[in-house]
Amino acid sequence: MKLIVGLGNPEDKHQPTRHNAGFWLVERFAAQTGTTLRKDAKFQALVGRHEASGAWLMLPQNYMNASGRPVQMLASFFKIAPAEILVAHDELDFPPGTVRIKQGGGVAGHNGLKDVSARLGAHDYWRLRIGIGHPGDRSAVTHYVLSRPAQEDRVAIDAAIGHALDVLPLVLAGDMQGAMLKLHSEDKVEKAAPRPEKPVRAEKPAQPVKTEKPAKPGKAEAVADVGKAEKTSGLGSFFKKLLPDSKPGPKK
Repeated sequence: MKLIVGLGNPEDKHQPTRHNAGFWLVERFAAQTGTTLRKDAKFQALVGRHEASGAWLMLPQNYMNASGRPVQMLASFFKIAPAEILVAHDELDFPPGTVRIKQGGGVAGHNGLKDVSARLGAHDYWRLRIGIGHPGDRSAVTHYVLSRPAQEDRVAIDAAIGHALDVLPLVLAGDMQGAMLKLHSEDKVEKAAPRPEKPVRAEKPAQPVKTEKPAKPGKAEAVADVGKAEKTSGLGSFFKKLLPDSKPGPKK
């Protein structure tokens, strides 16, 4: 990789807004590596040379919708092909905390990418997409990207930029597959972290078991019982006739 571009708007009032997420990444990388970014009138940008890799770092100083001109001028001057350029930018399609690398594709209405593609005459440059979330309404997008993120979102965005900075050495070495594998795997691991378990509800005390009442005999059973009783009574009378009377008779 020979050129890393951060997209954003110049002027201090725009510095903390979501649309400047690309600026935030390049500024942090420059600070970490001791790379000085100086204003270069010829390229209409803040430009610095990363000493270890020889790659150029750039922050265009035109407004977002004119970002492509500085990129095209520096790339043309140093004979840098689109496939050797990485453009860091804010991404509405990802929530804060998500960051992805890809090559080529559409611009999805991003005015900075639109101008870069038009000026380079190509779409096959690399993109480092920093999630900022979406307001939920297309008509609110302009105000949203030009506003400060909530504190919680800014923390998530900064964490995502930190993950991206961890893989930039691979990017600068030209190992884009390795950089994507590491960056995207880390993001999946974070999202797959186990959620806290829900408290177990106390079970209700068991209800006492109801004892069943003895079943009343059915009609057939009742008839059978009567029959038995009658048979028993008849036999008793028969034997009584055969047996001598055991009772003592009256005294004479």
